[in-house]
This record gives sequence, C-alpha cells and structure tokens, in this order.
Amino acid sequence: MVDGAFKTMSARVAARNNPNLILLNYDLASFGVTDVCVVPRHFFTQGLIQERKPLAPTARRAGWVGCNILLGRVPEAGKIRIVRDRRAVPKAQVLDQWRATLFLRDQGATARGWLMDVMGAVEAVGRPEFTLDDVYAHEARLQALYPGNNNVRPKIRQQLQVLRDTGFLLFLGRGRYRLAHPPQA
Repeated sequence: MVDGAFKTMSARVAARNNPNLILLNYDLASFGVTDVCVVPRHFFTQGLIQERKPLAPTARRAGWVGCNILLGRVPEAGKIRIVRDRRAVPKAQVLDQWRATLFLRDQGATARGWLMDVMGAVEAVGRPEFTLDDVYAHEARLQALYPGNNNVRPKIRQQLQVLRDTGFLLFLGRGRYRLAHPPQA
C-alpha cells in the first residue's frame, strides 16, 4: 500500500504512540462499505515499511522519498476484520482477536518482527494444528528476511516458545502445536 514520506513513517513506527491502521473497502456503485480491517499499532515494524525511489530531479518535489506499507507481511492475526463481505463481524470475535495479540505491545521492534514472521509461517501451514517441521519448511524465507542470522532454526523454536508462553499457541508435545485462536471464516 502506498504511503507518505519514508522518514516520517519510519519515525512513526519507532514511536510508542504510532496509530492503528484502518483499511476500508467500498463498492462505489452502491456507495456501500464491503470490508473494514484494522491493523493494530503493535504489528508495525520497520520491516513493514519499504523505501521507494526518490522522485526524479524533474519532479516538482524532486528528491522526496515515499514508502510502501507491506501489508502482505502482516500475519492474518494482525488483520482484524470489523466488516467482512458487507456484514459486521460480531463484537466479541473482534475483541477476542484483538486481545490474542496484545502481547506484541510489550516486545521490542526486532522481537516483534521475528514473532510476526514466525506467526506468518505458522499461518502459511494452513492448518490449526501443525508440527515444528511444518514451520521449518519456511526456513529459507525467514533466512532471506534475516540474512545476518545464522541460527534460523533455533530462532524459530525460540519464537514458537514465546508464542506458546503468551497463549497464542498451544504446545501439544513432541514438536506438535495448535493455534489457540484459529482464524474464523
């Protein structure tokens, strides 16, 4: 998603009071809202902000640098639907999903990045119950995101333990896990 100035957005992401992002889709023909989604502030990390090329020297604002918000890097747990397919999502469901990820507020920016990327790998498995090997299947992608980390598998295990300790995952034993709050259809 195209956003404003890169330096400004980077500063907002680093601040403790950065805003939540509200996304609204609508049908222009019927003037009706089709979907509303909130990405809570605790899902924003520097890894979600992509610097764009500076504007050309011939542009009115030559040299200005904008950014993109990489919504694809936000795990589904961080995309809280309030309206889906023109229907309001039940308030209790919205609040449950919001509360399930509040633990991220207390994590540092780097830790949140790893947690969100491991949450994304867990979601990519596509099942509420999964194994450690299922998450290891995403090792190459995580290595590409964190090229300076030569211990990706131990980091994956560490992040799964954090997700377990915060109640996001349930540990079933012998390398098996389950999402504590599976996504609602």
